[in-house]
Amino acid sequence: MLSKITVSPAPHIRQALSTRRVMGDVLIGLLPAVIAAGLFFRLRALLVIAVCVITCVISEWLCTVIRKRAASLGDLSAVVTGVILALSLPPQVPFSAAIVGSVFAIVIAKMVFGGLGSNIFNPAMAARAFMTASFGAAMTTWTVPATLEAELPIITAANTSATTQATPLAWSKAVQKGQVEPQYINAQISNAFWGEVGGCLGETSALALLIGGAYLLFRRTITWHIPAAVLLSSGGIALATWLMNPQAYVNPLLHLFGGGLLICAFFIATDPVTAPLTVKGMWIFGLGVGALIMLIRIVGEYPEGVMYAVLIMNALTPLIDRFCKLTPAGGVPDVC
Repeated sequence: MLSKITVSPAPHIRQALSTRRVMGDVLIGLLPAVIAAGLFFRLRALLVIAVCVITCVISEWLCTVIRKRAASLGDLSAVVTGVILALSLPPQVPFSAAIVGSVFAIVIAKMVFGGLGSNIFNPAMAARAFMTASFGAAMTTWTVPATLEAELPIITAANTSATTQATPLAWSKAVQKGQVEPQYINAQISNAFWGEVGGCLGETSALALLIGGAYLLFRRTITWHIPAAVLLSSGGIALATWLMNPQAYVNPLLHLFGGGLLICAFFIATDPVTAPLTVKGMWIFGLGVGALIMLIRIVGEYPEGVMYAVLIMNALTPLIDRFCKLTPAGGVPDVC
């Protein structure tokens, strides 16, 4: 006896959303951060971005030639990887390190897995983790923005020249260890919002990242679920710790505006290849990323946890997708 079959109309849905358009929108969204990097760190910032982009493009082209496949440069994914990687690097990172990191991002973190759509980990974050392990000193040297060179902040790196400066997250660690009073650090929130603080190229100006993120949401290139989940979990933890002990933890806004939280929420965690497919999965993924970022920032010795949080949740994405199955278009949900 045949079981009852439910017949549904075919899902004749067409959406004018190509890979090239998505990547183009991401590049436009990153443009304010690129401009801010050029404003605060001058020509050096633009050179680092150019080196990363050119190396990523050449690396992907060589991989397609070696594998005798059609060139995939037209989808702009290599350009996006190069820009995001560059924006996650310190301004004074050696060009040789930027080249090595860019090659790693494309060849090891992307093409070895089969290219765009097959990679498990976010290529830019995988490359940054590799660079942190390989070029530790260069990856933790922060330059004072050019707009502040004539008026250096009170807190500077103790073992570096006057042209280097601690980041807001490094200040946060100093507060936790009782080395600095939190009142001064909390006074830096405005500078962190505008971008006049030390840090990676694309992490210093919260305003630029918010503008870019708003553009992606307006264009519906990304959905709001992952950014909201990342900011909700990280902000909630930052607020809770601050309320429990304001003398040991900095203002939550400093966690929000300082470091890579915003660029992660809008541009990195939302990578459609390495993030879950379902809305429920996106919430789990985003909440996990935000919680891990704060866990590393507060408990760990390293002041920033974005790359590790993203890579850990990337590894869990297949498991999340398995437990948050997507009903096929036109299909009927399973009855459990």
